[in-house]
Amino acid sequence: MSYKHGIGIEEQSTSLVTPVESSSGLQVIVGTAPINMLAEPASAVNKLILAHSYEEAVSALGYSDDYENYTLCEAIDANFKMRNNAPVVFINVLDPAKHKKTVSAVECKITDGQATLTEKGMLLDTLNITATGASSAKLTATTHYIAEFNSEGNVVVTLTAAGKTTVGSNTTLSISGTKIDPTAVKAEDVIGGVDAKTGKETGLELLRQVDPKFGLTPGILLAPGFSKLATVAAVMQAKCVELNGHYKLICILDISATAAKKYTDVADVKSDNGFSSKYAISVWPKVMYAGKNMHFSSVLAAEICYMDSENSDIPSNSPSNRTIPIQSACLDDGTEVLLDDNQANALNAQGIVTALPINGSWRVWGNNTSCYPDNKDPKDRWISVRRMFNWQGNTFIKTYFDKVDDNTNYKLIESLVDAENVRGNSLVAQGLVAGMKLEFKEAENPIANILDGKIKFHQKFSPYTPAEYIENVLEFDPTLVQNALTGG
Repeated sequence: MSYKHGIGIEEQSTSLVTPVESSSGLQVIVGTAPINMLAEPASAVNKLILAHSYEEAVSALGYSDDYENYTLCEAIDANFKMRNNAPVVFINVLDPAKHKKTVSAVECKITDGQATLTEKGMLLDTLNITATGASSAKLTATTHYIAEFNSEGNVVVTLTAAGKTTVGSNTTLSISGTKIDPTAVKAEDVIGGVDAKTGKETGLELLRQVDPKFGLTPGILLAPGFSKLATVAAVMQAKCVELNGHYKLICILDISATAAKKYTDVADVKSDNGFSSKYAISVWPKVMYAGKNMHFSSVLAAEICYMDSENSDIPSNSPSNRTIPIQSACLDDGTEVLLDDNQANALNAQGIVTALPINGSWRVWGNNTSCYPDNKDPKDRWISVRRMFNWQGNTFIKTYFDKVDDNTNYKLIESLVDAENVRGNSLVAQGLVAGMKLEFKEAENPIANILDGKIKFHQKFSPYTPAEYIENVLEFDPTLVQNALTGG
């Protein structure tokens, strides 16, 4: 460091607004990230990464605007730039030891002691750099050059003094190596599994570890870019039931905007891929945000989490008709999709959530989970009601877990019933639910069950359903005209 005497200024990059923290919609997002940009890429493979800010997420995963290849980056954008949500859990399944490709030698021009390789995804520790020309001298990292990534994810090679001497009059460098290959990631990588020898979990199997590791209960499961695959969607829907033996959550599934290029095709693609769970939300098409093509699941999940943060972290509201800051809806190739009310409602009737332009802004449009129209049970079909049932069940477990193994006596029963009904009355008073009451019924607790260590409570729980259709009957009344003219 140089000797300083006097006065000076240092500028810092503009920070994003501090994210709003919420937990009812805690997102767990599985996908791919440009981990080649990290000092130790292997440190971010099939690991749970909990991020509370944009900087934290980028530091742990890398960042690129290439959302087609790096799906976790669009979720970073949606949560920390579009909506300021936190925390978010990420799982990168792109493995440089498995998903890689050899890059043949490329000649890169030296300008002002630097050469830039435009090939994306390069792994710095695999670079093979030589000076072109008769000598073809091999350069050594640190001694002859420093390799770093620029903001576009390209490798910039800066020659040291020793490097400039070795290169001499040559005007280009020959650079080869290995790069990560996100196109090699398949459905089975996202689904993951458990290694029979080591017990190591990968992909969606890591969802199980979120609560034990962080003490946080997942609320929304995503796999942007991969959830459109039937095999991935099937596992995601299964994971939303009895997580860790008792928790419930929802998943958001993207219906392929290539397989379904017009709205009349969407229901068939949804059905063919088995998007049918009451714990799933099916969305179509994709959306355009800040000039970037994004999966609707990333945007909807971020919006739901943001909505919860505005509502005391309670998921009682429907995301439908919420304004989202997108520029358009689109297909995979960027072709604009412009639905009208009738077309959007036709999708809603098949249990599909879409994006609809209304009064100059884009809105989330749709209240039904993927089980609709086959299942019309209010607790299953309405997104907000289903999420409230998930939340209430998960909250009950978390709140009263300390009561497990207490003596089965009147004090235990009374304390639990009283505490839960006080809580229920508070939710009713806030207008968050229509009613909530917990009871201990003797008929449901025979002495044989009590002696076996089992007691059962019965709770009536009624969240509000969304006002999906508001109708106003307009009638012409001649007497009003007569009264206006005659003063009657």
